[in-house]
Amino acid sequence: MGICKYCGKPAGFLKSKHKECELKYNNGKSKIKLNIKEALNNKINLADLLEEIDNIAKESFIKADETRKLIFRGWKEAVEAAFEDGILTEDEEKRLNEMIEVFNFNRDKLNSDSSYQKIVKGAILRDIMDGKLPDRVKIKGNIPFNLQKNEKIVWLFNDVDYYEKRTRREYVGGYQGFSVRIAKGVYYRVGGFKGRPVTNTETVYIDSGIMAITNKHIYFSGGLKSFRIKYEKIVSFEPYSDGLGVQRDAQTAKPQIFVTGDGWFTFNLVKNLAELRKKE
Repeated sequence: MGICKYCGKPAGFLKSKHKECELKYNNGKSKIKLNIKEALNNKINLADLLEEIDNIAKESFIKADETRKLIFRGWKEAVEAAFEDGILTEDEEKRLNEMIEVFNFNRDKLNSDSSYQKIVKGAILRDIMDGKLPDRVKIKGNIPFNLQKNEKIVWLFNDVDYYEKRTRREYVGGYQGFSVRIAKGVYYRVGGFKGRPVTNTETVYIDSGIMAITNKHIYFSGGLKSFRIKYEKIVSFEPYSDGLGVQRDAQTAKPQIFVTGDGWFTFNLVKNLAELRKKE
């Protein structure tokens, strides 16, 4: 006689679960995550919500350690819901942080989690769009950048791949030409036709390193190359899914690409800081 892995009661010959118990278990998991997500915008007391979640877990045969994981997943879904309109409001930020305190999330785990970083990034972008210089990032250790007076780091990217777009021209469809003998030992050279020019643009990997975004510049420091770019010298920004491309205002300047892993944030951060710089 098999035992149901959910309720612990006999499940029948060669069976390990009751269908109704499995349905209750799956519905309970979905309900816990949904209740956390919906708590972003409703006024429910979070302590009461936590008690309700405990009751759902008990009724749905969900163990305590799995309940904790479901609460965290529900919170992450709430973070995504907060960004559905592209903007994190102050009320949404406050509510998400309140959940962190009430649900007692592990701070070390939280600091390395992409959802928590997304909250910080959203708050930074909101500050900039409101005309304020953010003060939400604390840099530990030494940085390889010589900042100017009144210059402040807003965000620091590690392990950034730096690329340049380079143009190469070649001729195709030509021939080398031939020589015609005029007299003994004297030849007249007929030149060859070089063909039509073809221009190819290649994206070339240059280096990897640290990229700092300040209120005045983009900084990059790698093993082979280090430089900074003034916002005033950038004539265009090109968003990528995993990074940002910029074109400087110089005749010989090559398009530069920084792969940060978060194109949405990188583009909006630099673009809005450049706009803020214009207003100073």
